[in-house]
Amino acid sequence: METIDIIKKENEELKQKIMFLENENIELKNHLKKYTNGNNNKRYYEKNKEKIKDQGANYLKKLAEENPEKLKEYRRNAYLKRKEKIQNEISK
Repeated sequence: METIDIIKKENEELKQKIMFLENENIELKNHLKKYTNGNNNKRYYEKNKEKIKDQGANYLKKLAEENPEKLKEYRRNAYLKRKEKIQNEISK
């Protein structure tokens, strides 16, 4: 009799824990949607397309003036990645 009562008690505790964790999971998913919602980011970049392009161009100009070696490194890495991507496509 006692073992049955103990098992029932443990079962109830586990059910409560499951409910708590499910609620916490739902809350965290809703909180995460705020940061992973692609539509908001997409709309932002569509609205501010020119501004983003200008910021990128200004950053490259500034980088070229201040640290041309870093710019060369970025371009070389981009070239190597393009080359690797092309080789992967050819090998497939």
